[in-house]
Amino acid sequence: MTDAELAARLLAEDPAGLGGIVLKARAGPIRDAWLETLAQAFPPGTPIRRMPVGIPDERLLGGLDLAATLSAGRPLRAAGLLVEADGGVIVVPMAERLPAETAARLAQVLDAGEVPGPDGQAPARFALVLLDEGVDDECVPGTLAERLAIHLDLDRLLEADDLPPAPAPAPAYLESLCAVADALGAGGIRAALQAVKVAQSSARLAGRAVSEADVAAAVRLVLAPRATRMPAEAAEPEAPEEQAPPPPESSSEGPANEPTLDELTELAVEVARAMLPPGILEAQAGRAQRGAASGQGAGQMRQSPSTGRRAGVRAGRLGRGARLDLVETLKAAAPWQPVRRRERPAATGVLVRQDDFRIRKLVRRAQSTTIFVVDASGSAALARLGEAKGAVELLLADSYVRRDEVALIAFRGEGAEVLLPPTRSLARAKRALQDLPGGGGTPLAAGLEAAAKLGVAVQAKGRSVTTVVLTDGRANVARESGQDPMVDAEAAGTAMRLLGLKSVFIDTSPRPRGEGARLAAAMGARLVALPRADAGALAAVVKAAA
Repeated sequence: MTDAELAARLLAEDPAGLGGIVLKARAGPIRDAWLETLAQAFPPGTPIRRMPVGIPDERLLGGLDLAATLSAGRPLRAAGLLVEADGGVIVVPMAERLPAETAARLAQVLDAGEVPGPDGQAPARFALVLLDEGVDDECVPGTLAERLAIHLDLDRLLEADDLPPAPAPAPAYLESLCAVADALGAGGIRAALQAVKVAQSSARLAGRAVSEADVAAAVRLVLAPRATRMPAEAAEPEAPEEQAPPPPESSSEGPANEPTLDELTELAVEVARAMLPPGILEAQAGRAQRGAASGQGAGQMRQSPSTGRRAGVRAGRLGRGARLDLVETLKAAAPWQPVRRRERPAATGVLVRQDDFRIRKLVRRAQSTTIFVVDASGSAALARLGEAKGAVELLLADSYVRRDEVALIAFRGEGAEVLLPPTRSLARAKRALQDLPGGGGTPLAAGLEAAAKLGVAVQAKGRSVTTVVLTDGRANVARESGQDPMVDAEAAGTAMRLLGLKSVFIDTSPRPRGEGARLAAAMGARLVALPRADAGALAAVVKAAA
């Protein structure tokens, strides 16, 4: 039996106890076959529901049944998806894009086992199957992932039959799994308890006491996918060789094949070590950091007056592009119909008042604009300017792939010039970089001022802005005669910080000095030294800040 089949049978054996499965798999026949296997593992008639993407709260948790309410003349509620799936399974497609609000509601119901309502508590004990189709930095919400016992990757599975068979009962499995969870840094006590439940379910399926094979299955399905560190190598035994072995008669006092706690823990650690391919811990740590930072900066979900994805409703008035939600408005008016008909007996139809109006709340993912401010003065030197061009071009290509906009400002001589207004055209951006001239003074304050003006204009369009400044930080031309160029540049940087513009300051000097650090502090920017050209490292820094 493969781990995929075992996971399906374990979930069917104790759906509410295990919480569910995080299934890492791309859409296709393999995943469809596994979902069919899961459905067949449950008894006939078990509710298996698929949660629509962007499901509203009233469909998820239950809400007013508009048709029944208008027909009966009194409020009647309809059960939500969670109550309908009581005793069964809810399949969540594209779980890596699940809104935080929906994830929080699912986690709350998973913990309570019921859905609160005006008529009391409705039972809702179910298992979740989160279909994780994420790539790169996309991952399922941690609030749900930590509550689901089994994490399964269909692209990387081990056969349960490949492990050493060991049918002997293992009374020390509880302490062993806790020790392995601690050795792997695998999510604390919740993950250890989930591993215990999986081991017990595996043993019940086989009709035996918990064995080494059940402990190994729990490690593969629960603990290893959550590992954040590699378990330490086992220390060599230090017992002296002359120590007398136990007498043979002692083996007859108990089962000879019963493993000790140390032996069971060592087996479980070896299973975990075999499950961790090289580099998986680093990739998982980076993914967790990116997932924790999701929803911030570029790509953050922002409210939109007229376009975007529906994110609930609010009471309000029409006008200024507000979109009326007709169904929710009728739901708000329906309970009051008997009262209003007594006040207006001659009226017909549904009586709606202004207080009943419900306006759609819309959100959309904010697009970003990256403004590159490049020092084209003589102090940058032709070689350094060429290195900066290469790094900027790499970032421009990456921004184009994400369908974000880029802009380019160059400063040299007596002022700054917007060579490339915000655009998505990669070819146009490359031409602007190729034609970038060099030489002259360093009017750094003028460059920062031009970036601030452009950034404010872009922010006014609802886009997020990241300004990337590439310079050695040695200003020698002020905006007005008689001013200290460095003081003038720091004042321009302070203005950018007060305007709320996110910035990255790339110090391109061969030997960074204090000027760059002072300017970065004035701008509130992240300071990165670039003593050597490394376009890949520079791109990573800018993407992390965006």
